[in-house]
Amino acid sequence: MTPASSRRRDLAAIVASIAATVFGAGLGELAAAIVSPTASPFAVIGGGMIDLAPAWAKDLAIDLFGTGDKAALLVGIAVLLLIVAGVAGVLERRKAPWGRVVLIALGVIGAIVSMTRADAGTLSPLPSLVAGAAAALVAGLLVARLRRRSTKAPTDDGVSRRSVLALSGVAVMAGALAAVGSVAVSGGARAVSAVRSALRLPSPATTTPVPAGADLGIDGLGPIITPASDFYRIDTALVVPQVDPATWTLRVHGMVEQEVVLRWDDLVALPQKETVATLVCVSNEVGGSLIGTARWLGVPLRDILERAKPTTEADMVLSHSVDGFTASTPLEALTDDRNALLAIGMNGEPLPIEHGFPVRMVVPGLYGYVSATKWVSELEVTRYDRAEGYWTSRGWSERGPVKLQSRIDVPRSGARVGAGDTVIAGVAWQTHVGVSGVEVQIDDGPWQAATLASAISADTWVQWSLPWNATSGSHTLRCRAVSATGETQTADTAAPAPDGATGWDQRTVSVA
Repeated sequence: MTPASSRRRDLAAIVASIAATVFGAGLGELAAAIVSPTASPFAVIGGGMIDLAPAWAKDLAIDLFGTGDKAALLVGIAVLLLIVAGVAGVLERRKAPWGRVVLIALGVIGAIVSMTRADAGTLSPLPSLVAGAAAALVAGLLVARLRRRSTKAPTDDGVSRRSVLALSGVAVMAGALAAVGSVAVSGGARAVSAVRSALRLPSPATTTPVPAGADLGIDGLGPIITPASDFYRIDTALVVPQVDPATWTLRVHGMVEQEVVLRWDDLVALPQKETVATLVCVSNEVGGSLIGTARWLGVPLRDILERAKPTTEADMVLSHSVDGFTASTPLEALTDDRNALLAIGMNGEPLPIEHGFPVRMVVPGLYGYVSATKWVSELEVTRYDRAEGYWTSRGWSERGPVKLQSRIDVPRSGARVGAGDTVIAGVAWQTHVGVSGVEVQIDDGPWQAATLASAISADTWVQWSLPWNATSGSHTLRCRAVSATGETQTADTAAPAPDGATGWDQRTVSVA
């Protein structure tokens, strides 16, 4: 065999192995749709990678891709899988059966990881094993055709390669059809969506009014209430949990005098409170967009915990999500006067599924990683010296109070502004503390007091604005907030890890 012929056969083997892997992956997704959607091979491997990722890697992913971090992870997994599949194809042609061994090993790894997941079931390993076995079988059959050298005619080499490539195309199409079939077979998502659409929320016993002057009505300024469709989403769930309210329960246990179990009907029968609260992710950079404000409807968590009667030694509540995520929240933050809720509604509708339907936690004053558990199923009353949450076990700080921050929204960084009268505007927040003022600096000039909009409450962000007579040239704008307790936002810059970013938001604009 000539070197050129060998290279052509290697290339055909790579294509064949990749096609076989696509076929196996599609079959694995179909198997997951039948036995357990959360056991999807892609979701299992992706979830495992998220669990193992250090804090800096999580921050990097969010910095690069924002709320598209999960899609980027899945694409990355797919690319890596195809590279491994290509290597396996060459191995299978040159040193069979080692290519098949590699593909089977991928399935076994996925199966092992699936069994470590908190939501693992008896059949969780099956989809990954199906994917690995199917990929290995098809790759073996296709590459075997390339290893057969016919002595009848020199054209047989080209014919065998063409037939393998044609069969590879068939395998890819079959895998794609299996993946499409997995969507059709999986009725859980559609069923829960239908339940959510038909759900009618109870009326609140109390509400938090939004003052008329809370929204300054400036184009480009973040709205005082963030639409659910625009609300940031940062969590560890690659496959969004589908929880039917009819089967949902909340168990309150641990260091309590009385264990409490609530069902959906029990929860909605309790007096509901509607409040407005701003949530912010600890990964939010200075000036970042991982923050939003919404109307939340739910039951005060202090009322639920009062039923259970935590013991005097307890100082933390470890909340559990149905997907295995946990958050460690100071007990005092759930029992003091703040509007910490078991929320069932967002902006007048049932929670969106990706934001925790049917029930999630909303705790003003704390970053989400220690408080905003979605799809919540357990409240374990405990102590910080006995347990820790998902991200605190990965190096993030223990309690996560929200830091004083402000952001410039108008004008945008790099924008071109016309000379003359214009406006500088933005938002400021320190939830559960409140903001008393915002100051703006233009270039290296004096700090000027901005005008604050009417605050909804200390639990929300507040809009601010400053008139500006813009002159031609390049200008640097900075802002800093003053809290309700008199603290001035620090100029010291710090990355989000391990307890939230600090520093002043700064924008450079050009004035024509």
